[in-house]
Amino acid sequence: MSSQYVLNMEGISKEYYGNRVLNEVNLAVRPGEIHALMGENGAGKSTLMNVLFGMPVIHNTGGFTGSISVDGEPVTIENPQKAMELGIGMVHQEFMLIPGFTVTENIKIGREITTPGIASHIFGKSLERLDRESMRKDARKALDTIGLNIEEYVKVKGLPVGYMQFIEIAREIDKTGIKLLIFDEPTAVLTESEAERLLEAMRVIASQGIAIVFITHRLDEVISVTDHVTILRDGQFVKRLVTAETSAVEIAELMIGRRVEKLLDEADDHRTLSDDDVMLSLRDYFVDMPGEQVRGIDLDVRRGEIFGIGGLAGQGKLGVPNGIMGLHASTGSILLEGEPVEPEKLGDALKKGIGFVSEDRRGVGLLLEESIEDNIVFTAMQIKGLFLKSIGIGTLYDAKAGRAHTEDMVKQLDIRCTGTNQRAGALSGGNQQKVCLARALTLNPKLLIVSEPTRGIDIGAKKLVIELLASLNREEGMTVVVVSSELNELRSICDRIAIVSEGKIADILHPDDSDADYGLAMAGYKRGGDEVEG
Repeated sequence: MSSQYVLNMEGISKEYYGNRVLNEVNLAVRPGEIHALMGENGAGKSTLMNVLFGMPVIHNTGGFTGSISVDGEPVTIENPQKAMELGIGMVHQEFMLIPGFTVTENIKIGREITTPGIASHIFGKSLERLDRESMRKDARKALDTIGLNIEEYVKVKGLPVGYMQFIEIAREIDKTGIKLLIFDEPTAVLTESEAERLLEAMRVIASQGIAIVFITHRLDEVISVTDHVTILRDGQFVKRLVTAETSAVEIAELMIGRRVEKLLDEADDHRTLSDDDVMLSLRDYFVDMPGEQVRGIDLDVRRGEIFGIGGLAGQGKLGVPNGIMGLHASTGSILLEGEPVEPEKLGDALKKGIGFVSEDRRGVGLLLEESIEDNIVFTAMQIKGLFLKSIGIGTLYDAKAGRAHTEDMVKQLDIRCTGTNQRAGALSGGNQQKVCLARALTLNPKLLIVSEPTRGIDIGAKKLVIELLASLNREEGMTVVVVSSELNELRSICDRIAIVSEGKIADILHPDDSDADYGLAMAGYKRGGDEVEG
């Protein structure tokens, strides 16, 4: 094995409970280079880095196969401490800072500099005093390296998000013997100017001989700052490219490119849908959903179509339906058949005729401790007064009607259960999803919005759910909006697909548009080369 690489991972495979998420993946990184690791959501990037960093989630689930070498020497990385001893550092997406500590204390935590005193000579090293001045100088040096002009004594609590990201990086480069740094989407939370400063800091770090593995979805950053690119797709190694010899289009195509496996049998795709017959219209639409913010979009969904909304995690696609349903604060215009929807009035979207299946079926979608029957009829009782019968001046639940409807839905959707009284929490993921769909359909909505409809369910259940959505649309004429991270899924069922990037619509594509078009849109580019404004 060549010692020209500071890191060489060969034939890395990993399974979680019989599901292979990495299959013979290779990654080779030279000293002092910036190496991009690219792939869609679920491509295996984070799992590969968890293997490299010895994370417990890997070793507690049966480990992995393949080999890892550092500086040409085979190594076994049992835990993050071992990774750090080998000179490997990681800047995580989730900040690992302690808010009540100062910038210096966060940078030096676990590597404090101490000086001995009388007490420590008698009672041991634990009573040595902190050498705060030496620690401050180290912190200042690390901060200056990445160009962060902030005082070392300031507490982290209340600092802007961008500053926290830089402090995370400063902590890693302060470590002695660092050979390789993993940057996991470091610019995702930064402003444009902060991101540019970070890229410059990465160049400085690399010039000191430290290698960087750069995980990002932003193709412009990859082209501008990296030396090589490794692309993963569906847990498999696709290709290693020299950045100077490739393009954003080629990278996008390799990331996305795959045979679109039909989740549907052939259907009549020659329907005529009028652009003038609009079911749902959004104008200047903003949603303040943490991690999924929407930053001003205009969108029309035609009556009778299946409209897809896709994009990478954290780009805003989930914010679109959650804002409409009033689950997160929103501004702008929402019209359903020309009638305003007022999401600040909780339940208004449901009353106006929008059915919703949440991406969080266990947290938002289901009453896990209640029966299948209760889950299916509850919202319709609240919103439309269904399954109720008058008794004098009051109303009671019409158990006969509710049970008959539930049994009908169980039969129609093929919900596998022991009976309508079975707890929803005891069902499999696929059957829980069908219960969520049944509840939404019970409202007889004009528009059905389904968010991440096949998340966490097996391929057989996925096909059934997709076929059901197609049937509701094709046979009953229901307008359907599908929000999904699965491009394959969207391209199998949708008439049009909006790709959301940085909270805005990058492009609206058709299922048979090229893989490159989809890859570029997910990276924030419109066809024609214009980048979506942040």
